[in-house]
Amino acid sequence: MATFEVLLPDYLGLDEGRLGYLDAHLRRYVDSGRLAGTVVLVSRRGEVGHLAAYGMADRERGVPMREDTIFRIYSMTKPLTSIALMQLYERGLVQLDDPVEKFIPEWSNLRVYVMGKGPTLVTKPAARPMTVRDLLTHQSGLTYGFLERTNVDAMYRERKVGAAEPNGTLRGMVEALAELPLEFSPGEHWNYSVSTDVCGYLVEVLSGERFDRYLQRHVLEPLEMADTGFWVPPEKQHRFAACYGLGENGIRLVDDPAESAYLREPTLFSGGGGLVSTVSDYFQFCRALLNGGEGVIGRKTLELMTRNHLPEGKDLASHALGRWAETTFAGIGFGLGFSVTVDPAKAQISGSPGEYSWGGAASTTFWVDPAEELIVIFMTQLMPSNAYNIRRELRAIVYSALTD
Repeated sequence: MATFEVLLPDYLGLDEGRLGYLDAHLRRYVDSGRLAGTVVLVSRRGEVGHLAAYGMADRERGVPMREDTIFRIYSMTKPLTSIALMQLYERGLVQLDDPVEKFIPEWSNLRVYVMGKGPTLVTKPAARPMTVRDLLTHQSGLTYGFLERTNVDAMYRERKVGAAEPNGTLRGMVEALAELPLEFSPGEHWNYSVSTDVCGYLVEVLSGERFDRYLQRHVLEPLEMADTGFWVPPEKQHRFAACYGLGENGIRLVDDPAESAYLREPTLFSGGGGLVSTVSDYFQFCRALLNGGEGVIGRKTLELMTRNHLPEGKDLASHALGRWAETTFAGIGFGLGFSVTVDPAKAQISGSPGEYSWGGAASTTFWVDPAEELIVIFMTQLMPSNAYNIRRELRAIVYSALTD
């Protein structure tokens, strides 16, 4: 586990009294039974000014939340996978406008859904080939089965695309996707999807190394993220949090840390949502990003990744199909693996243009604000992530604490 000193907030331009509102607000969530426990970290100018754990990591066993508790970070895996793929871009092995079929030949004749299903399925050719940038920006035309919005995502559920099957692999996933239609032609819309899992597969193809091993050697080890991985080994099981869901009378256990699938090494290493991590490990990642990608990615590459890549400067509200809970949509763009704040007023959130962020299905979230040299990481374990409006509430409190 990475260790660091917590400095006096005033030294970092943070109002200690207002940061106290943060603790009080999270205690209300825990004391009312809406969350089992939380960990929150606030950093300014590369140093930690606030770190607090509250409540229970495992309510059923009376295990308290700690600063080194291990969490399912789900889609907070996506930025790490995107960095891994862009490292290979920096080595000249891939370009953003490369067609994906160059690396996945089975995808050379992708088709788009028109109507029907089963034997009555009607499709048409995609207007153009899917590119690597389409994958990184979720403009690929792929989807998620759990969205339960269209006939296409129903096909994903039937084929168990992206599901954590005992013997599933990234290769098996891309083979299954080759037989399914796209939701739309690449570039026409933004749609949350298995795109980042495919990015993980591209890392394997380009590097010649299994995705989890590449990520370990080139991202996790350089950043000393020793508690981050695709499973929880036996010696760390006592630090693994329980995961909860909304129930009729508060929250209910949905993944027991003593019986979880995360206790076994998987065969499908999901670059879109497979990692577990700690607040201190994820801080190592965010601090590297705030420092211009130090240790993992070049400064100019990171600048490219954290710009809005939606066409004509659009935001998600005007370009996305459906809605997803990991971000607001108005005033928010999307880069290569991160959401990007374009207009805080339009988004109706505290923040700065150019801030980048993402969250996970169990209500975890992070954001990096380069203009304010600010990092915030929030960890808890409650599904779904839109159960409460806590992410926007935390933003309001944290930004109120900035004194200079």
